[in-house]
Amino acid sequence: MTIDSNEGADTVTHEENNSRSEEKKRNFSFSGIFSKATLVQYLPHARLLGIGFLAGALVLGLTSGETESPPKHDMSAMAGAKDAPPSGEGAASQWTCSMHPQIQRGEPGSCPICGMDLIKVQGNDAAEDDGPRKITLSKRAQVLAKLRTTTVQRNGQSAGELRLLGRVEPNEKTLKMVTAWTGGRIDRLYVNTTGEQVRGGQVIATLYSPEIFAAHQDLLSASAQVKRMSSAVESSRLAAGAARDAARQRLSLLGVPDSELARMENQKKPTTAVPIRTPFGGTVMERFATEGSYVTTGARLYSIAKLSTLWIQLDAYESDIPLLKLEQNVRVEVDAFPGENFEGEITFIDPTLDPRKRTSRVRVEVDNKDGRLRPGMFAQAIVAAETEKADNAPLVIPASAPLFTGRRAVVYVEVTHAERTTYEARTVRLGPRLGNFYPVVAGLSEGERIVQRGAFALDADLQIRGGKSMMASPDDQQAGQWDNVVHVPRADLKSLAPVFKEYLNIQQALGSDDLKKSQKAANELKTSLKKVKFSEPPQGERMWKTHSPMLDSHSTHIIKSTSIEEARAGFEGLSGSIIMLLRRVGNPLKETLFQAFCPMAAGSRGASWVQVGEKVFNPYFGSSMLDCGEVTRSVDPGGHLSSPDPSDSAAPSKTPAGGHNH
Repeated sequence: MTIDSNEGADTVTHEENNSRSEEKKRNFSFSGIFSKATLVQYLPHARLLGIGFLAGALVLGLTSGETESPPKHDMSAMAGAKDAPPSGEGAASQWTCSMHPQIQRGEPGSCPICGMDLIKVQGNDAAEDDGPRKITLSKRAQVLAKLRTTTVQRNGQSAGELRLLGRVEPNEKTLKMVTAWTGGRIDRLYVNTTGEQVRGGQVIATLYSPEIFAAHQDLLSASAQVKRMSSAVESSRLAAGAARDAARQRLSLLGVPDSELARMENQKKPTTAVPIRTPFGGTVMERFATEGSYVTTGARLYSIAKLSTLWIQLDAYESDIPLLKLEQNVRVEVDAFPGENFEGEITFIDPTLDPRKRTSRVRVEVDNKDGRLRPGMFAQAIVAAETEKADNAPLVIPASAPLFTGRRAVVYVEVTHAERTTYEARTVRLGPRLGNFYPVVAGLSEGERIVQRGAFALDADLQIRGGKSMMASPDDQQAGQWDNVVHVPRADLKSLAPVFKEYLNIQQALGSDDLKKSQKAANELKTSLKKVKFSEPPQGERMWKTHSPMLDSHSTHIIKSTSIEEARAGFEGLSGSIIMLLRRVGNPLKETLFQAFCPMAAGSRGASWVQVGEKVFNPYFGSSMLDCGEVTRSVDPGGHLSSPDPSDSAAPSKTPAGGHNH
């Protein structure tokens, strides 16, 4: 294989590169992040890849410009400075592209992206990489990478503030339209501009209407005829009165109000200026009429609204909607009054989603009696994300901590062993973002330390080392281990506590070879199932309707068993349902639960169960093999039980790697 040099004047072979690599190892110094073993792998191509290494340093967060060259012939200044272990015949090898480390192959070949020959990558030594998703940095490397870590903890106060942008608009409930009650030509407008204040009953325009003029003339003639016929015979008086009433009705049907009829009847001449009055007061929001124009009956003249209350129309993204509810108090900020807050209340949440913007409309109503807020202003609404107090508060992590690729969220967990600090990439399930935080649904425990800033740098270094980084994996569009999790309210989760307690009583009774005690606990478990309720979300109720019949059926199996072996067969199915609940809704108890596995149980097929404490207490064999098996997983109070990730070779297997006890 040959590689063209940058100058293009000669051809450099592997042997020539190898002869130059010793000189490069003496003079070339990286910033302390990469180990000697990793560096040696890339030195044969260092001439071509110098720019790539510098880019890698920048990716690792080394923006401070601190680079330091160790003395010649001394590699100890480099992070994790250890000699690369000799590659034996049994050493696992992978082949990667020096320019595209995400390319991983089990055999030599060409890079499908750039066509360069793949180079051999040995697994990192134990001091640097404890697994395909772990990376170890020296203390100096941690400083250069500018890592910042934080503790996963519960937040008993507001977990954050949700900020939504919107615009101030008139309250549609107060929006009225002034229309022309008759057709004609507008002679004069008394309200000429928008923004003017008008009062109810005020004349806002006059118009000339041929129909009103003719009908008014008929009314005046009929009224005069009634006066002339006052001394005539009764039939004549009645006929004159009927004509006057008909003229009145005609004007009324044309839209003349009753208050105007009396005035028009006493006039001497028919009117040529019909007054248009507004029946309500407020602020003119829009003017449609112009002097001299002709309008038809019902034509819009003015739009009027009362601005004593206003609406703020907000756009909420899909992830924001679960944090909003009707009658929720909201603080509103506007640029016109910096530092001031206006109080409002959510009165409407649109049940549909805009398919283009992927947002839903949220309406906030605010009081504006002082008239300081004005329609058209941009506003920012701050919604306090309500959380539960004390022990019921959710676990939260900073929004800067997780890395996302498709459906997957990955955080780097810090694990310290003596002088070594290892960072492990872990897949987690997060809830909707709460301001600057994400609530943790599953995957992390209280007290664990995670990388708050610098996770991307770790992931980039893991990729260059040939590890299983987030960037080296395709976007995760498939269902993952946390996608079946149902986030239910704490009160609903606590209602499951009696079910779990009775299950643990059954487990202890079978481990003690006590059939009657296990049947009594199973009976209590059946009773406690009826008291479990999932109020929200809807998928919680659907999930419970699926799982509760299985729990009831397995409990009945134990109750009706005539031997302890038969009861243990029913306990296997009951354990499967309990483990599924731990994965989907979490641990409702105040103590940590442990999942154990015995490969000898169930006719050597292997079976799992849940217990309290890390010491194995086997319910499938009892006193004959009480400690047969091994604890494989744990789940903290309120946490979710993780399931093996098929794509993660570091995930624990169903059968513990260390074997089992007998």
